[in-house]
Amino acid sequence: MIILIAPEKDLPNEIEILHQLFQAGLEYYHLRKPHKNYEEHCAYLNQIDKQYHNRIVVHHFHELINEYNLKGIHFPEQKRRDHIDNPGKYFLGLEMYGKTISSSFHELEELENCTFEFDYHLLSPIFTSISKKGYEGRGFDVNQINERIIGLGGATPENVVEFKKLGFKGVAVLGSIWNSDNAIETFKETKKNYYSK
Repeated sequence: MIILIAPEKDLPNEIEILHQLFQAGLEYYHLRKPHKNYEEHCAYLNQIDKQYHNRIVVHHFHELINEYNLKGIHFPEQKRRDHIDNPGKYFLGLEMYGKTISSSFHELEELENCTFEFDYHLLSPIFTSISKKGYEGRGFDVNQINERIIGLGGATPENVVEFKKLGFKGVAVLGSIWNSDNAIETFKETKKNYYSK
């Protein structure tokens, strides 16, 4: 599986590019806009064609799941630590039937020790980040772990196959797509290389 993470700050033509990425087969879009408030999240989602809402996973304002037909919710690392020890209470009032629940991890040990059944886990950084300066890759090998783990950090069309060799069940991309001169072609190439080898 390939996940695209939203650019932290809005980009020119972002929604237009996003629609083209959905048309090119993007199935998982992680909406991570930490500087946007609830209303701004709604305004962003309202610009996206409703037919694609079921491919969107929200990182913030999980209650959006009740307002929009979204794919699921994601717990950033700190939010997971704050809430998932008592998950029953957290999910009260959230319409989660048929939705995905995922979370971010930066330590392999913490992922292995997590008892909550996430649908998938994001582990980073695998390779040195393209979007975050000074975020050095750690080359985690997850072949021995029986979980659905998605690798994040430094993914490019050229190295996506390396993620498979390290045991990842998917790859999350951000900088290689949004910093590209042609996001659609870069996404298509990433997808082709990931699924063909």
